[in-house]
Amino acid sequence: MNGGTQTPNRGKVVAVRGSVVDVRFDGQLPPLLTLLRAGSIAIEVLEQTDPHQVRGIALTPTQGLARGAMVEDTGGPLKAPVGSAVLSRMLDVFGNPIDRGPALADVQWRSVHRAPPLLENRSTKSEMFETGIKVVDVLVPLERGGKAGLFGGAGVGKTVLLTEMIHNMIGHQEGVSIFCGIGERCREGEELHREMLEAGVLPNMAMFFGQMNEAPGSRFRIGHAALTLAEYFRDDEHRDVLLLIDNIFRFIQAGSEVSGLMGQMPSRMGYQPTMGTELSGLEERIANTDSGAITSIQAVYVPADDFTDPAAVHAFSHLSASIVLSRKRAGEGLFPAIDPLQSSSRMTTSGIVGKRHYDLAQEIRKTLAQYADLKDIIAMLGLEQLSEDDRKVVARARRLERFLTQPFFATEQFTGHGGKLVSLKDSLDGCERILRDEFKDFPESALYMIGAIQEAKKEVNPNPPQPEQNSRVPAPKAEHV
Repeated sequence: MNGGTQTPNRGKVVAVRGSVVDVRFDGQLPPLLTLLRAGSIAIEVLEQTDPHQVRGIALTPTQGLARGAMVEDTGGPLKAPVGSAVLSRMLDVFGNPIDRGPALADVQWRSVHRAPPLLENRSTKSEMFETGIKVVDVLVPLERGGKAGLFGGAGVGKTVLLTEMIHNMIGHQEGVSIFCGIGERCREGEELHREMLEAGVLPNMAMFFGQMNEAPGSRFRIGHAALTLAEYFRDDEHRDVLLLIDNIFRFIQAGSEVSGLMGQMPSRMGYQPTMGTELSGLEERIANTDSGAITSIQAVYVPADDFTDPAAVHAFSHLSASIVLSRKRAGEGLFPAIDPLQSSSRMTTSGIVGKRHYDLAQEIRKTLAQYADLKDIIAMLGLEQLSEDDRKVVARARRLERFLTQPFFATEQFTGHGGKLVSLKDSLDGCERILRDEFKDFPESALYMIGAIQEAKKEVNPNPPQPEQNSRVPAPKAEHV
């Protein structure tokens, strides 16, 4: 706001076209990205059309706004609240609580438009970030302070995987988690808030939501608001931050809507011509510095499962790990439905994860790739027509596929399976033992939806119950024995 007794800079609405508002100022023209207010309606300046007129996009619905309405220049850009008081709260793009809690107190307000950290302040350390999810830790290890993308079409499990990662990581990490919902359903926000409250992790978490039914300007800026809080915890409080974004495609989509409303010429496949710049402006702020790290995991919706879509291509270029979810694997019941051959991580080098882990990951990929090549022959001629060596490869690959499934805490109520958190050591041991054919006599179903490999032996117990397994024997029988 303009300070002192200075007269506020005021203008008048000259045109309203949906979310686009033209405002005329007789005095000083507000700079780009300035926030204007017409009563309860907020407008962000995106264009200066002539020496006395600006064009802006409304961040709120424009019902009731008419020509001649008075508009006030707030004297600054859109601001987000930062500080420890924001933790455990759910906020909208303006920093207003939407969790039915009290208004925020004892917070600072900072501009959502900030430059990325300078290159000389960035950290160059590469360190692995354990998630407790077998297939991710073994084949697509995440980087602490890196950016990982969850790619997939509609309904293949991006949000479930994101929720599971929050559940697993938040308990093991001393830092702060920030969840940013861009253009997501309000039902998902309410469910996530309730689950985090029940899990007891809300005190170290903040949530920002720009819901699906909100104005495109609001959905476009919610990511910047969440990042502003993440930067505060990294730079001012020197804490590690886990930033979860669901869904970065909706950010691009909101930018495309804003661009279309502003009358810009569309680019390839109807996307905005400035998509690369807008996405870079958001992604480059997510960085590792000497004072702390922002580790980001982002869901990326892939339109019509087409990975050559410009939104998916641009998002790929910013990531250190790409987790690709496959509809085919989801159809086979292999959850999490991660495609190990399409997914990749820059961390999978022997210098970072260690020689044993690297060699194992390569061996697993090779086995799964050979199985993929043999599938056509099996479909046409049957398994019996394969050579002995090929049959062994198929048996190993099928057991690996089932071992890399995992019951999630996030889906307990739907599946009836208790969630499992598996350490990297247990995950690597299990894969190594399957590749050594230790489990060739076990049915494939014994390895499906288990945690560590030892559980397979409990699933299949051909011998009579041993003393150590008496927990599985009903109490009355034990008495008769």
